[in-house]
Formats: sequence, structure tokens, C-alpha cells
Amino acid sequence: MISEEGALVLFSGGQDSTTCLAWALSRYARVETIGFDYGQRHAIELAVRPAVLQKMRAMNADWDRRLGEDHMIDLSLISKISDTALTGNVEIAMQENGLPNTFVPGRNLLFMTVAATVAYRRGLTVLVGGMCETDFSGYPDCRDDTMKALQVALNLGMATRLKVETPLMWIDKAATWTMAQDLGGQTLLDVIRKETHTCYLGERGALHDWGYGCGTCPACALRARGYENFIAAKAT
Repeated sequence: MISEEGALVLFSGGQDSTTCLAWALSRYARVETIGFDYGQRHAIELAVRPAVLQKMRAMNADWDRRLGEDHMIDLSLISKISDTALTGNVEIAMQENGLPNTFVPGRNLLFMTVAATVAYRRGLTVLVGGMCETDFSGYPDCRDDTMKALQVALNLGMATRLKVETPLMWIDKAATWTMAQDLGGQTLLDVIRKETHTCYLGERGALHDWGYGCGTCPACALRARGYENFIAAKAT
């Protein structure tokens, strides 16, 4: 059953957010998307977003009807106040605090706050994000507790009743591929493989079985392993 609520999907142009967009389009009557230019090293993700959105529209007439405006927000201040492997040309490594230097402090907190502000203006009541703490890089701002606390803070601060939905929170990358297949069949799987971008280094040269990417960064490693497990599960 389709809810009459309106949803705003945090859409980067990557695998997880594309799967979340399909999830939202299958549940809500009105869906808009929001992306952020924060000076990310893998800015290619911003370049692929329009093509992914176009493919999503083309694959399902109902989705085309429900999918509304796309919002691109300049958050370049993040790259000015942070020093990470996603905002600078430095080698990816672990830090003394146990977190990878691909962690951008405050990024998801700021993303959600800005998204809530846009949702308020647009009359949308659901925020959808691809955060996950089952099969992820250990980022504290991807945890379920963080998202629940943020939902409370946003609603208190804005006098709203926004819902923060994280459909990937408790599933691994293999299950994310399965979700995509369930939502959009082979067509959606092909869109994710050929059109989206997830690689931290922005490599767009070789098309692997699981999609484009350098094949060695943490994002590629997670995506590749998840796809291998997804294919193996299908074969059993």
C-alpha cells in the first residue's frame, strides 16, 4: 500500500542511496531527492546522479509519476573545516581513534539537518537515508542510535513530526543487492552496476561485476564482497 506521505531521499548517486530511492518510490506517493556537494574527492558521484535518476524514471511509470524535484545543496564548507581522505588527496588509513580517515566528522549530522530544513519547506514528512551499521566502515554517524537521537532533536528543534527511515540499517551489502532485485528486478541491478558510483577514489575506468571502482578502497571492497555473497546465495 502506498503512503500518501511525502519523502525526501538523501541521494548521493551511489549503490545504497539508489536502493533507498527505489525503496521510497515503492512506498510513498511523492518522493524528492537531495544531494550534497561537500568538496568530496569522489565528485564523480555528483556527475552520475542525473543519469541514475533518469534511468529510475524510465524503468517504472509509477516511479516516474511519484519522483519529484531533485535538490543539490552546496556544503563545501565541510571540506574547509575537515581534514579527511574523502575531502583531500591523502592515503586512506586507520587513525589512532580507531576510525578510518575516510570518516568526515559531522557529515551525516549536517546532511540530515539540511535535508530536514528542505523537507520542512517542501511539506515532506519522511527523510530516507542509506545509513547502515551491519556491514559498514565503522562511522559513528551511521549508527541507529545516532539516527534515532537526530530524529528527536530535529523534531524538537523544528516543532515537526519528521520520520527518519534507514531501510538498510540492519542488513549487509549482499542483502542490499537482494533488496534492489526485489524492488526493481534485473533492470535495477543493471542501473546500480552500470550507472551508480560508490568508489572513494572516484575511479570510473573498469566495469567490474559489481560496478565501477578502483576495486581496493573500503567502499569498493564492501561492494564487491557483498555482490559475491549475493551471487553465491542466488546459486544455492
